[in-house]
Amino acid sequence: MTPSPQTPFRTFILKVANRCNINCDYCYVFNSQDQAWQGLPARMSVDVARAAALRIAEHLSTYGLRAVHVVLHGGEPLLAGPQHLEHVLRILKDGVPAETEVFFELQTNGTLISETWLDLFERYAVTVGVSLDGPPAANDRHRLTHASRSSAAAAVRGIELLRSRPRLFAGLLAVVDLANDPVEVHDYLASFEPPVIDFGLPHGTHEAPPERHDPTAPEYGLWMSRVYDAWLAQPQYQHSVRMLEDIVALSSGARGAVETLGLAPPSSVVIESDGTIEGVDTLRSVEEGASWLGLDVFNESFDAAIHHPKLLHRQGGTAVLAEQCQSCPVVEVCGGGYLPHRFSVARGYRNPSVYCTDLEYLIRHVQGSLQRHGWTLGPAASPSP
Repeated sequence: MTPSPQTPFRTFILKVANRCNINCDYCYVFNSQDQAWQGLPARMSVDVARAAALRIAEHLSTYGLRAVHVVLHGGEPLLAGPQHLEHVLRILKDGVPAETEVFFELQTNGTLISETWLDLFERYAVTVGVSLDGPPAANDRHRLTHASRSSAAAAVRGIELLRSRPRLFAGLLAVVDLANDPVEVHDYLASFEPPVIDFGLPHGTHEAPPERHDPTAPEYGLWMSRVYDAWLAQPQYQHSVRMLEDIVALSSGARGAVETLGLAPPSSVVIESDGTIEGVDTLRSVEEGASWLGLDVFNESFDAAIHHPKLLHRQGGTAVLAEQCQSCPVVEVCGGGYLPHRFSVARGYRNPSVYCTDLEYLIRHVQGSLQRHGWTLGPAASPSP
């Protein structure tokens, strides 16, 4: 086969479980516009895993890829159970050509981590990220059990177990909440010595914008700027903060690592528990069916997803952005903002992000700091205010 000129997928996100043992109120899977999870299998079958492995191998062969990331996701992936998940891992590992390096990753809420799970992760070299929004009071604003009880202690217990095998610990993921103190959140998460802290902005659209105290202020940008300052102020911590490192990289002319910033075409795809293929699963926060392509691993290759009309707006650089974004001096860093955050009923995704002013504030704050420290910024950098 002749490779497509489009960007191949290098990260495959498998929804190995489609239920969760806690009930985060901001969850885009279970508490969003799209309720498709109710009709999906509670866990991925070995038949789906086998079909996914064949399609991944096919894709690797087509594009001559020598490394691939396979992310086990959910819901809560540990609800699949260790025995079943080992079957899935073995199928995926055996299905990929021997000359291809496979990086297995898993994202969990941490509450079910045990020594049994860690033994399994050791056998397959699975690195594990844990979601935690900060100290117990901060975490429990949104991350409660189905019985409305705290999930914080169980998550921390899981993190401490994971820390006993540091090569498995991928890092922590936290969702920004303006009600929480950014320095307190950062320092608390840093105290677990994660290699990475990944802050995510709450999913919102122009139809359902994120909560703010002052709609005229870049409150999320200010919040993350305080995280940046706290991060720089404590060199004893060796972790990276992914959003901030991406801004540094993009401002310096390098490529970023995440899909939420920059103009590089995304390279990830989602396989649901029933084998259906999604482009960006976070589009479930937009409207019913926004993420669905009508494809599945039993009948279509991943090339069909690359060329799907719904994914073409991910490949077009500045041409697919709102006019005001195309001429913005920081567009090569913010990339117009994350795709779901641009949506409106009237204009689809051709809008500035609902976090436009926040991103601009944060980017200028970081770039100003870099300039004060003597960094030479690339062409993507805007003049510091």
